[in-house]
This record gives sequence, structure tokens and C-alpha cells, in this order.
Amino acid sequence: MPQHYPFSAVVGSDDMALALTLSAISPSIGGVLVRGEKGTAKSTMVRALASVLPPIDVVSGDRFSTDPRESNPLSPDGPFDAGADVETRPVRLVELPVGATEDRVLGSLHLEKALADGVTEYEPGLLARAHRGILYVDEVNLLHDHLVDLLLDAAAMGRSTVERDGVSVEHAARFVLIGTMNPEEGELRPQLLDRFGLTVEVTAPRDPAARVEVVRRRLAFEADPDAFAARHADDEARLTDRIEAAQKLVDQVDLSDWALLKIAEVCTAFEVDGMRADIVTARAAAAHAAWNGRTGVLRDDIRAAARLALPHRRRRKPFDAPGIDEDLLDQILAADERPPDPEPEPAPDGDHDPASADEPAATPPGQGSDPGGPGSADGGSPPRPSDRHSPDDRDAEPRAGDSSGVTVAAPQQPYRPKLFTVAGTGAGESGRRSRAITDTGRRVGAERRTGQGGSIHLLETIRAAAPHQRVRGRQGPGLAFRADDLRLAVREGHESNLILFCVDASGSMAARRRMEQVKTAILSLLMDAYQRRDKVGLITFRQDGAELALPPTGSVDIAATRLGELPAGGRTPLAEGLLQAADVLRRERVRDPRRRPLLVVVTDGRATYGPDALGRAHQVAAHLAESGVAGLVVDCETGRFRMGLAHDLAAHLMAEYVALGEVSAADLTDVVKRAA
Repeated sequence: MPQHYPFSAVVGSDDMALALTLSAISPSIGGVLVRGEKGTAKSTMVRALASVLPPIDVVSGDRFSTDPRESNPLSPDGPFDAGADVETRPVRLVELPVGATEDRVLGSLHLEKALADGVTEYEPGLLARAHRGILYVDEVNLLHDHLVDLLLDAAAMGRSTVERDGVSVEHAARFVLIGTMNPEEGELRPQLLDRFGLTVEVTAPRDPAARVEVVRRRLAFEADPDAFAARHADDEARLTDRIEAAQKLVDQVDLSDWALLKIAEVCTAFEVDGMRADIVTARAAAAHAAWNGRTGVLRDDIRAAARLALPHRRRRKPFDAPGIDEDLLDQILAADERPPDPEPEPAPDGDHDPASADEPAATPPGQGSDPGGPGSADGGSPPRPSDRHSPDDRDAEPRAGDSSGVTVAAPQQPYRPKLFTVAGTGAGESGRRSRAITDTGRRVGAERRTGQGGSIHLLETIRAAAPHQRVRGRQGPGLAFRADDLRLAVREGHESNLILFCVDASGSMAARRRMEQVKTAILSLLMDAYQRRDKVGLITFRQDGAELALPPTGSVDIAATRLGELPAGGRTPLAEGLLQAADVLRRERVRDPRRRPLLVVVTDGRATYGPDALGRAHQVAAHLAESGVAGLVVDCETGRFRMGLAHDLAAHLMAEYVALGEVSAADLTDVVKRAA
């Protein structure tokens, strides 16, 4: 049975196929980031790529996949004799788990050999294994920032340097870095986005015929994988031959002064920062020319490269949407006096027209232009910032004909809030906010080794082994170590948290200015959470129930839209809001048990829906208090005569109470910081 679905059989992912192919032709491009909703064949296509790449020659027995043609290979296992054995093997696809440690990625000292035999030996990590292959990170947006930085640095430099635990090693690490992500689960920061050479947005086909073809092929593959693979074997072989020819040709491609100037004009027009965009676009254009069997770069090459290299570099802030104006791109490429491009030479396999070369040559029927796909002209392209409605563009007036007085207030421009932390020391996922025991940070203790990886605590390891030397029959200098003597460092760093807002959106809170301030505070904290790896959620309650308006997330794009549309008005179902909060916290505790939450209830304390509304609300609050949830009640009651209901709610919730005569975004944010 074939290990992977055939690369050429994937339907409707032309931009992704092109980006992966160009990166395989020229790994110096810097890899590919694939963004898209779940179920769009992102992982399927990445895993299939390795099967169509040409096999490579390596020095037999070398752990670092050294090319036998290299004159000065950067391999700790070298040097190699001129007559060293050579073996040919397929390109490796190395998958990096989201929970991988730095030791697993970089490699580290072989602890058992170091302690038992006194030998300092380097144990290679995933970067060494991925050399001359593919390093694939699924859900790269969930990988810790310092690991993403490490991968991108290695991909850019083509080498990995390890200086830790008495090991000083440098080895080659040239690989195609591919990351896939679902934006709904959180975004990569703009500075990390910029480090990926190319990016593509993938969506499910919107054309019913294309969707039918996807289902038909998948069912055929599952019913008889061998027969399905055999039907696509010729397409796969042609792809392999064409990629190999392009890899040999790419170094001969001439980037003329005209081409470099045009690339600079494009990057300038789209106002990208720095020079990385120009360099990546030039490399991608050269790879595209080689892919089409040419040694000169044409307009089509620059256009194809710019569509893949620039969209994510125009994203300046978390709320900005990736994308470029393709009409503007065409205008820039056409705005000169240069004669029309000559007729392109035929591709090496002779069956592809380079003039329409934005897809791999062996694309079978059914994998052509997807009317709803990422490269279509009817809405599949990445959204342009000017096409999106920001929260500030929402209509904040009361809706016409609404007898209940419902209003939709828009938040103002979010601001940068001050840092706030959850009290105590947690053990959550690494982040940038509260104190916690994590894999990174300062060393505060030691523990017995229970698994693979980790940073050795040498002093505590010696201290554990010292009392047993006589029993172990030690003779002469040195210590006799055993594996169970190993102690790893316990480090204190920072964790990420969950901030869950439970907001009263009933008639008593419907004043436009008040809801604007609440929404602005939430958006501001969400942007801060985006930068610090936190999750933020939002529950609103009004009329006769509560709604999870924003499930716990780090995706500010989704948050900005949903928060801007939140209505206010009607009765006050306080108990229902608290019950919804309890349910969300319970599910999040199961899904992410290490992440500590803070519940922020924004209300005037009134409850006007259902029998004994206030009593039920207090019962639910007491239940939340018994579960140990840290809470804060922000009293939004205004006026000279106050009922003090929010104070009573805080007592039942065992939460801090803060009375605010007028809810301002800055005051609300400061209150949350002090409570946390």
C-alpha cells in the first residue's frame, strides 16, 4: 500500500502545489507557510511531496546525509575518504511535533554515554535528520516562538550550531521548511510570518463539480490504494523528472537588471518592510523560470513569485489581513517600455505551456483552476485589507424597527495594554505572561529524568551518584554513574493564560459609550494575548440566554469581526451567562488542563430573566467559587443611587469586586491587570 496519497492527484490546490515545487527546486527560498481551514488537504499534499522529489546520494553511514560531491562537508562524522561508500535513498520527510523540546530539535549531549563512559558524544536532533530533505511542522502556529525562530534561522543559514551541555557542534541543515496552520487556532506573529519565504491560502473548492472529484478520488484511493497509485504513476514520474531538471537548471537562470528592478518596483509599491521580500521574490522567480525550462526571468515568473512571496509581508498588525492587489501587481509589471516577452521555450517534458505556468506540469484533469480556490478570480484569492470591514466600519446606530432597543456599538481603536499576570507559579504551556515551571527560563531546581530530552543539571547529578560510589566498586579517579542518577534542570519561565470575559449585553448595559469601551478593552487585551500566546474568550448574555460569542482563541482576525457585531439590549439572564462560563471553563480544563484561567464578569449585577433570577445567579456563582476559578467582578452600575448587586455577586463568586462609576476601556484593563 502506498504510504501517501499521490501528489498529482490532489484537486484544486494549484497555488500550494506551485509553492511547494518552487521551494523544492530552490530551498534557499526559505520554505512555505500554508494557511487554510481544516479539511483542505494541507497535510496530505505536504506528505505526498517527498514521493515526487528526486532521490539523493549520501555518504554511507553518515548521520548527517552528506552529499558525496561536497568538497568540504559540514558533518561531525567527517572527514570522509575519497572512496567512501555512497548510497542512494529517497528524500526524507521529517515531522516536528508541536510539543518537541529544543534538545529534540537541535540535538544534545548523549547523556548515558557521557556519564557512564565519560565520552562526549553529540546525539543529532531533527534538524540533522532533515538535512537535504523536508522538515514539516503541522500546526506551526501552536509551536513555541523560540522553536519557530530556531527553525527559521537554520533554514536561512543552512546550518545548525549547538553550544550546550559541553557540546560544541556545527552541522549542515539545508532543508525545505513547510509549516501548515489553521488561522482559527491562532496566528503567527508578523515578524515570524516574514521569515517564511512563501505563503499560500488554501480553501475547499466552491465548485460542486470539483468537490465531487475530490470525493471520487479519495474513495477510489481508500478502496484500492495500489490501483489508484498505478493510475497516477506516470504523472508522478513526470513531476519527478521535471523537478530534477529544474534543480539542475536553477543556478543557470539569469536575473537581469530589468528583472531585479521590476522586483524592486513591485516590493516598493506594496510597501513591504526590509529587503527579505526582494530577495525571496528574486529566488522564487528564478525557480519559476527553471521550472518552465528557461534561463531568463520573464514577467510571468515575477508575477508568480510575487503572488506567493508578498501577501504575508504586507501584514503590519494582527488585525491586518494578508493579501495583495493583483490588479496593481499587473499594472506594475506592465509599466515599462520593454518589448513584449519572447515566446517561452517548451518545458523539459514537452507537455506543458510555460505561458500559463502557475501549476505543476503533471496536473491531471480535474486539478485545473479551481473557481473557488486560492488562485481564482471570483473570491478565492486572499482578502485584501481594503475589502474587509474593520470593527470601526460597523454601523453603531440602533437597528431600524427594533422595538427592544437593541444597539450594535463598535469598538474603538485598540491600544497596547500593560502587562498583567496571574498570581502564583503555574505549570502551563510556555508563553510570555505569568510565572510558571516551563522548558525555558532560569534554573530553579532539579528533578529525576523520566523521559527523553531535557537539560542536565550536572551538580545535582553528581550529588545523586556520589553516595553510591563504594557500593558500585569505584576504583581510581572519576565517578561511577548510572542512568537513574541523571537529574534534569527545573526551569522557571512564563506561561500563557486564558482570559474569559462574561459580559452583560442587556438593556441596562446598552448605552453606546459603555459597550464601546467594553469591546475596546477586550480587543486590546486580545491583541496583547496574541503577542503573549494567551487565549481570550468572550461570553455575552442578554434577552433569554447566553452566547459564546468568541470561543477561547488567539485569532484576532475572527475576534475583530465577531466583537464588532455584538448586539446589546433586552433582559438580563445573569445565571445563564455564568452557567455558560462554567461550561466553557470545564471544557477548556479538559482540553488544556495546564492553562490557568481568569474569569472577568462585566455587569451591574442585575438579573431579570426567569423565576428567582437573582437567587439562581448567586447559586451558580457559588458553584464557580467552589471549583477554584479565579474571578473578578467589574460593577458597571451608574447613577447616584446604587443597589450594590454586583458587590453581592462578587461575594458569592469569591472574586475581587471593583466598582466603576463609568466603564472606560483604560479603567477596565487596569482592573483586570490588578486582579490577575
